[in-house]
Amino acid sequence: ALVECDKKILTGFIESHFFAGFSGGGKAVMPGMAGLRTILQNHGVEMIAHPKATWGITEGNPVWEEIRQAAHLIGDVFLINVTLNKHKRISGVYAGDLDQAHSMGCQAVRGSSMVKVDTPFDIVITTNSGYPLDLNLYQSIKGISAAAQVTRQGGAIIIAAECRDGVPPHGEYANLLAMADDPQDILALIHSPGFLMRDQWQVQIQAQIQLRMDIYVYSEGLADEQILRAKMKPCRDIIKTVAQLLEKYGRDARIGVLPQGPQTIPYLAVGCS
Repeated sequence: ALVECDKKILTGFIESHFFAGFSGGGKAVMPGMAGLRTILQNHGVEMIAHPKATWGITEGNPVWEEIRQAAHLIGDVFLINVTLNKHKRISGVYAGDLDQAHSMGCQAVRGSSMVKVDTPFDIVITTNSGYPLDLNLYQSIKGISAAAQVTRQGGAIIIAAECRDGVPPHGEYANLLAMADDPQDILALIHSPGFLMRDQWQVQIQAQIQLRMDIYVYSEGLADEQILRAKMKPCRDIIKTVAQLLEKYGRDARIGVLPQGPQTIPYLAVGCS
């Protein structure tokens, strides 16, 4: 139906995205209007594992490159994308050619919501930017991923997310987590030949982070047992958890805070580790 239309106008808003680089642009076509098999392949294990499949990168990012290619397959389109400020009000409108308009919007978002950090932190406290973005633990992996960009190897992330919708109750996220005992086994399962399952990208990103650092979850919507089944560590008091981590890392440990979670993306300066 999309291909048969005489006029094609794509709408959406641009923000940093944890494996596509940025939202908006061709994402209105794929995954927005694509078939399930196409989406699963685009979100496949090798695509997600690529080092450029991360926040703020489009060129050379295989996930984004395929999204752009899919959008161009449908012929000429007119793009209308917006950017939003912290009050969810429109801060910019980018319209016209698919690639040019989206590129300009991405540059604006990169300048307003991405911040360079010179030295990684031992502990990063983050959120998933509150309601409705922290409806469940599945969505909250985005806030965890944002924090992971500037957390040192062996460090710790603490995420505060309400998760009023639980883990969530639908989708394959919880089922996938239950199929293996630890992050290493989860990645081995996802990398096994022919494995392809909905929501595996979220589990893969979580597991990749957990190989490098610990994740603590503070949530009024989740029981400790649910957090443990998700392979993460429960936190019922952030101040106490930070105090315990300071005992582990030392009183001079570096602490970073991301109040807006995935809405403000830090990244390490070149040469940092």
